[in-house]
Amino acid sequence: MKKIVALTLACALAAGLFLSACSVEKVDPNGGDDGFVSGSDTPAGENTPAADGSREVTVYSWGEYIDESLIQEFQDQTGITVNYRTVPSNEELYSLLQQGSISPDVIVPSDYMISQLIEEDWLQPLDYSKIPNFEKIADRFKNLSYDPENLYTVPYTWGTLGIIYNTTMVDAPITSWEAMFSDENAGNVLLIDNSRDAFGMALMYLGYSVNTTNEDEIRQAAALVADAWDRGVYQGKVMDEIFNLMEGGNVAIATYYAGDYLTMLENNEDLAYVIPEEGSNWFVDAMCILKNAKNVDEAHEWINFMASTDANLRNMDYIWYASPNEEALEMYPEWYEEQYGEPLDMDLYEIMAAPQEVLDRCEAYLVMPQELRTLYNDLWTELFA
Repeated sequence: MKKIVALTLACALAAGLFLSACSVEKVDPNGGDDGFVSGSDTPAGENTPAADGSREVTVYSWGEYIDESLIQEFQDQTGITVNYRTVPSNEELYSLLQQGSISPDVIVPSDYMISQLIEEDWLQPLDYSKIPNFEKIADRFKNLSYDPENLYTVPYTWGTLGIIYNTTMVDAPITSWEAMFSDENAGNVLLIDNSRDAFGMALMYLGYSVNTTNEDEIRQAAALVADAWDRGVYQGKVMDEIFNLMEGGNVAIATYYAGDYLTMLENNEDLAYVIPEEGSNWFVDAMCILKNAKNVDEAHEWINFMASTDANLRNMDYIWYASPNEEALEMYPEWYEEQYGEPLDMDLYEIMAAPQEVLDRCEAYLVMPQELRTLYNDLWTELFA
């Protein structure tokens, strides 16, 4: 949506003009830090209560995934320092947790990764009495497969995976996952840099479920991606780097998420988004507290704040991801018109908040059995060996 004010704030934060306790930092899985830290001496990977008794909370989430003004507002309201850091994917988050190189209080993984973290005893049950805004979450986003008893999570956003393409760089509108494997645009396609989405698009193209447990089908999907990689179809594999590449017209086609497409569209009106005819993935990302979190009360306060209607309205306006807060989702078109003095483009709204007939063509990822998680990882590693 319209982000002039929000982007001004983000730039000011990045320039260090706000000498607040807010910390926003990208984490390099290879060991370095990329981003900025403001007002916090807590290095990446550490999370200890401040010696002076002040309160803090460490949050790990995805890039381009919060209206930064909400961090400042939460700090002003509560006096709690927010150490906010980002990682590029569920797989990188899991790897960093396994390595013990990060120790967050709150994380915001996707549905299938939440299931795995629950299975492996990484998460602690939430005290929902401290999260009254959980009542505002629509029933259709509760008791889902990744947390069937609603013990561990509060939904943060939801959306779809699709193909983003530059209409000036392709010969015709894209309708199929075939575009991700065809030689027609070789060297002008980006491969998403996580195995679940990359193999998932191949499974869908082949007519299989994204949740297949058939090893032969998974190997066929991996072989399809590997063959396209070997033939030079892909310019490279990316996660957050996609923003600059697609916005700058440096590549024609990529697989990514609807909310991020809408952010890119603000900077390049030639871009289009499609959920292919074979179907796609729809997902929920949710807020969780790690079992070894050191700032549990503060973590609950953060989750409750982010689940509020006001935070969800502002977040939708900034990050273009749909809210699970029923009140906010229903209010948004009217709220938008009040904010900007013009009606919301409902075609774009339906890309952000896909209608049920679209979701009916999509599958949510389910957690794979351990042996298949290992297979996914091995096939992904072999692909780039």
